[in-house]
Amino acid sequence: MSQPAESTHQFRAEVRKVLHILTNSLYTNREIFLRELVSNASDALDKLRFRTNRGESPREPGLPLEIRISVDKDAKLLCIGDTGLGMTADELADNLGTIAKSGSEEFLAGLAAESSASTDGDANDPDSGKPDAANIIGRFGVGFYSVFMVADKVEVISRPAFGEDTTAHVWTSDGLGTFSVGEAGADAPVRGTLIRAHLKDDAVEFLEQYRLESVIRKHSAFVPFPVFVGEERVNTQPALWREPKSSVSKEQYAEFYKALCHDHKDPLDVQHISVDAPVQFNALLYIPDSAQDFFGADRDFWGLDLYARRVLIQHRNKELIPEYLAFLRGVVDTEDLPLNISRETLQENVVLRKIQQVIVKQSLGHLEKLAANDAEKYAAFWKLHGKVFKLGYHDFANRERVCGLLRFNTSALADADALSSLTEYMERAPEGQKTFWYVAAPNREAARLSPHMERFRQKGIEVLYLLEPVDEFVMEGLGKYKDWDFKAVENAADDALDAFADKSEDKEPVQPLSEADNQSFDGLLERMKEILGDKVKEVRVSHRLADSPAVLVSPDGGMTSSMEKFLRVMQKDDSLPVKTLEVNRDHPLLRNMLRMFKADREDKALADMTQSLFDASLLLDGYLNDPQALASRVNSLLAEAAAWYAEVRKL
Repeated sequence: MSQPAESTHQFRAEVRKVLHILTNSLYTNREIFLRELVSNASDALDKLRFRTNRGESPREPGLPLEIRISVDKDAKLLCIGDTGLGMTADELADNLGTIAKSGSEEFLAGLAAESSASTDGDANDPDSGKPDAANIIGRFGVGFYSVFMVADKVEVISRPAFGEDTTAHVWTSDGLGTFSVGEAGADAPVRGTLIRAHLKDDAVEFLEQYRLESVIRKHSAFVPFPVFVGEERVNTQPALWREPKSSVSKEQYAEFYKALCHDHKDPLDVQHISVDAPVQFNALLYIPDSAQDFFGADRDFWGLDLYARRVLIQHRNKELIPEYLAFLRGVVDTEDLPLNISRETLQENVVLRKIQQVIVKQSLGHLEKLAANDAEKYAAFWKLHGKVFKLGYHDFANRERVCGLLRFNTSALADADALSSLTEYMERAPEGQKTFWYVAAPNREAARLSPHMERFRQKGIEVLYLLEPVDEFVMEGLGKYKDWDFKAVENAADDALDAFADKSEDKEPVQPLSEADNQSFDGLLERMKEILGDKVKEVRVSHRLADSPAVLVSPDGGMTSSMEKFLRVMQKDDSLPVKTLEVNRDHPLLRNMLRMFKADREDKALADMTQSLFDASLLLDGYLNDPQALASRVNSLLAEAAAWYAEVRKL
């Protein structure tokens, strides 16, 4: 049934409630009303193009498909027009008088509570306490009605592009409960829709061209039709992710990246993804050529820009990628999300979970190809982003693939910047080895000089150098890779390397102790324990040392010293751990201490040497609460040693 020449209608009850909240409340992010209106205009143009391509002939076929925005500052009037599908009088009444997605009283009550809370904010912060406009629009699907946040009167003038009815009609409302539909005047568009928003006094910022352009560039830069503000086209950047990969040049990818990410450097690499199943989406994903501090200042600055049909839905969406791919920058555009979906719904949306699964699978495959075909570029990627990528050990479903992409410096690599995969480590290992051995240290030199490394050098067993705090958590989390275990060198059992022959070295053989000296050495160990008291659990002979005189080890062989130190820092525990002191019976220092013990078990120099040996071992472990005492003992021992030396040399 057609509308009369002019008729007045009541909004549906749920529309009136939503409009009451929108027109009587102050919302942050009000600018998205323009995103909603431009999106609606783009949809109308898209529908017209579809029907035209299907063979239908629209009214005024020569009109360009475009969106034009203009202002009249004196009249405080903002106009958004399109040359799209248009609407009849009946369609105006039906489409703009109801909300397709009905809400509940409970939901509307919650919105009312949010809007009333907006008056309780900080007086010094104009946005404090205000609800986000995107929240109500997304949760309730009321995109068009968002215009009433900034307008106290709205006219929608529309002429249909198809059909026998060529009359233009105007829909008018102040958003307070009623709307009218009647025939339009001479200023009606020849085809499509024109929205005339009479702006409120607090919304005149949207009469400024720069403000309108900034909103379009932020939210609607990639709509598929030209958007003009005045006579200037705003959306000049093409949506490259929608283009065929074969038609996009490397320079275009780089230019788009710089514009999107505000980076002056070209990206290190790019993925162009187009997927039809299990979910339809397109994506451009970039690996930046610069690092971010995801463990510090940049912890929350990651995620991909989510678009629905080329319209920005959310900046830095974290549901699209797991944290270990946080280094990725770029856009994801899907047809399977509504334009006005809310943040709450996004977080529970199955479409995003499916998109994430595809992105993870394709990104890991891309990195695997990069590692196989361009080792230099992969090494650059690892140096920039390896620290955060290691967090992939959490991803149980893809753990094997993540393991294959891990890189480490090792004891077998002469170059401090060289990297090895776990597979390459396995290929270099001697027959019979089924363990990835590792040592954690603050730098490569500290790892190399660790006393726990001596037995492994003696056997020629390669050791992974873990130089980042996260590395040991990675090893603990991985557990195994291709049936090989991960184990710290300091937790190696006494017989762990017995199956491997010693490497031939031109070392002077050490004279074994006599049976009497062996018994005396047991007495020396007891005396050293007396001197150190409760600082150590026990003092015993080491089977892991070759060149160092002593080392501290965990009594239960469990947690490594670096992991224990890290946890103590987290717990703000500055007490010294009680460990076992292992000594090298063949070291010259211990042989001389044995001679001193045999001569006088109460020798003061013996006590000072024992304490200094313990302090030096603490220092290697990263613990030393009293460096002044250590320096005093060392100076005293040096003075005595200098005196002995002078006497022996008759100086």
